[in-house]
Amino acid sequence: MENILYAPWRDEYVTGEKIDGCVFCHISTHESDDESLHVLYRDEHCFIVMNRYPYTPGHFMIIPHHHTDALEALDPNVWLHMSALAQRGVRMLKESFGAHGVNIGMNLGKAGGAGIAEHIHLHLVPRWERDTNFITAIGENRVYSTDFEKIYRRLKGLAETYFKG
Repeated sequence: MENILYAPWRDEYVTGEKIDGCVFCHISTHESDDESLHVLYRDEHCFIVMNRYPYTPGHFMIIPHHHTDALEALDPNVWLHMSALAQRGVRMLKESFGAHGVNIGMNLGKAGGAGIAEHIHLHLVPRWERDTNFITAIGENRVYSTDFEKIYRRLKGLAETYFKG
């Protein structure tokens, strides 16, 4: 018996316009496209963007505008700012998005598992009790339980409260 998973949001990945160069630098420099690029927040040091292929609904990343693949070369003030944004992001995911927990992490370098190794980024992945199922554990596939755009709009509204100020 053949198993088929329907994932229409992946069509854009396969057929959509490809970004030349670093995708994060593209997002950093195209503020006028924030909605279509799913940016939740931006300031002079960083921007926060939804992960287009999330582990769970609400998975986003905090990314410095400065292009670097080396955390150790990042300005310490930018790193502290990223950490402060992470604290606010965790608060938002727990208080207003209903997450029971949050995974935070960075994969540094290709050998460290980074999908986009040339530009560091910090993942915040909301988690819920019993959010892992047999498809993830045995079938090595993920099931995204809700509409990506709906989650983006919800988090975008929350970001106004949690990240500004």
